[in-house]
Amino acid sequence: MFVLEYKINGKQQQYRAIDEAIRTTQFIRNKAIRYWMDAPKEQKVDKIALNNYSTALRKGFGFVKDLNSMACQAATERAWLAIARFYDNCKSRKPGKKGFPRFQKDNRSVEYKTSGWSLHPTKRRIIFTDKKGIGEVKLLGKWDIHTYPVKSIKRVRLVRKADGYYCQFAVDVEVKHESRTGNGELGLDVGLEFFYSDSNGHHEENPRFLRKAEKAIKHAQRQIYRKEKGKNQRRIARRRYAKKHLRVSRQRNEHAKRIARNVCKANALVAYENLNVKGMVKNHCLAKSINDVAWTLFRSWLEYFAAKFGTTVVAVNPSMTSQKCSDCGVIVKKSLSTRTHKCNCGCDLQRDVNAAINILNLGRQARDGQSRSNAVGVGTSTLLGEPARSWGKPP
Repeated sequence: MFVLEYKINGKQQQYRAIDEAIRTTQFIRNKAIRYWMDAPKEQKVDKIALNNYSTALRKGFGFVKDLNSMACQAATERAWLAIARFYDNCKSRKPGKKGFPRFQKDNRSVEYKTSGWSLHPTKRRIIFTDKKGIGEVKLLGKWDIHTYPVKSIKRVRLVRKADGYYCQFAVDVEVKHESRTGNGELGLDVGLEFFYSDSNGHHEENPRFLRKAEKAIKHAQRQIYRKEKGKNQRRIARRRYAKKHLRVSRQRNEHAKRIARNVCKANALVAYENLNVKGMVKNHCLAKSINDVAWTLFRSWLEYFAAKFGTTVVAVNPSMTSQKCSDCGVIVKKSLSTRTHKCNCGCDLQRDVNAAINILNLGRQARDGQSRSNAVGVGTSTLLGEPARSWGKPP
């Protein structure tokens, strides 16, 4: 699955129609969640039952009927995704909260399937044919959607972002494989001092995008509360604040994508740490820095480009990789403040480089027969911002 994203150029009345379609999608999803919650125990509520419920909503509410029928089904599918995730967490006995489905308050997208829209013959415009009144809008972007057959477009999503409205196409095509420039082997130790340190001794600088933009973001946030509620100036201030966060998000994504591509293109084996980032951010002293460095995003792009370049990627257990000597295997205890690894065998390395070598050794062991993992990601491509890495799931 390949995702192409275009910015939309339309009139104000068309933007209001998109907003109405987005609100309708939120209404259908929330009603489906309520229907599941209120259903008696003996009644089975599954994906098919929720799709049938969307038909009942179309009969009962005129504004729901104005939305395309398949878009209504896509809204109930979102509700089922939340319900199914909750069931899966309960079955697997996931510790902590199980993710009980919640009502959505700020939905920002509406999703069409194979009907309710049609591409202009030039394929530079898209026409929405339901009764919401969106009509024909212009697509801005350099990607050529005309290079793909219309039948391969499985989903069309309208997304509202801080800097405007976007149209995303989910195209069902195979990701083209490319040849690597090298066949090296690399171990990666991610961190906060450096974005990562590899087993060759290279340190990739941590860009700290949020830290650099934090002063401007806080200033924009203060401006919101200085404006009167309900006034246009407050809405403008909120939009300005959201744009700054959106810029940071895009910077993180482009940085992670560029680095992951370079790593996978030059190596046949890449070993990295299988970190529990969700648990690590519970440390409130480091949560902001961990979120800023975006380890999970980097891993997602590594797995995608591994499939593209035929690279083997292995996630290893990071336990004791910083304490173990990469030369002789002896455990050398050290605190986080100690940045140099020194062993009695004569090994003297920067702490993260030593850990990266240990990670590479574990990766080699896994590749050679214990638990080989060659990840295949979901193909993505974007024009103006964040990737939709998995269609139907949040980025």
